Amino acid sequence: MEETIGVTSAAQIPKQRGEALLDTAVRYAEERHWDVFAGTWLEYAGGVERCSCGDADCDAPGAHPAREDWASQATGSATVARRLWQKHPKASILLPTGRAFDAIDVPETAGFLALARMERMELTLGPVTRTPDRRMQFFVLPGAAAKSPGLVRKLGWPPAAIDLVTRGEGAYVAAPPTRFGASGAVQWACRPTAANRWLPDCEEIISPLAYACGREARR
Repeated sequence: MEETIGVTSAAQIPKQRGEALLDTAVRYAEERHWDVFAGTWLEYAGGVERCSCGDADCDAPGAHPAREDWASQATGSATVARRLWQKHPKASILLPTGRAFDAIDVPETAGFLALARMERMELTLGPVTRTPDRRMQFFVLPGAAAKSPGLVRKLGWPPAAIDLVTRGEGAYVAAPPTRFGASGAVQWACRPTAANRWLPDCEEIISPLAYACGREARR
């Protein structure tokens, strides 16, 4: 399936070729009003690309918070964001959830199945990311983390039986074009546009997502 859903215009915030991480982070804050914070980055040591955290066995090299108080460092100010990435130009772009949005995190195969079904249902979608570890995050209105387990149960699925996780307050997602080590970069499966600035409530899209995850669980 194609990586990008929809048509791109100059007013949108997709990853642009050659655009610096600093410029992208500033645009997320300035144009989308998302809080951003600078995470770890990738650096070469002895000819090997490693995470700046120094852990040779890092689970998310170059794509996790660089400090424990990351939540207090997240900013919606374009000026502050510019200063953060001027200090660390290679830092990953991380977005705290539970503020402007929550994110429903599902396996990539289930995510693409759900996207196709949502298009047929003509549902309104928010932005959707696709990560190198084959996950997809669907951006929805804040509060989804508290509601989604109950909604999944109403659909007939024990939440623990399907691979669907909602990221809310205290969590984060990596934003394009952040890289996960040698695995590749986060991409948009559904790019931010003027049309999807208003996010759906999780109740509007949880059914196709749960169905797709349940189908994967039965395989």
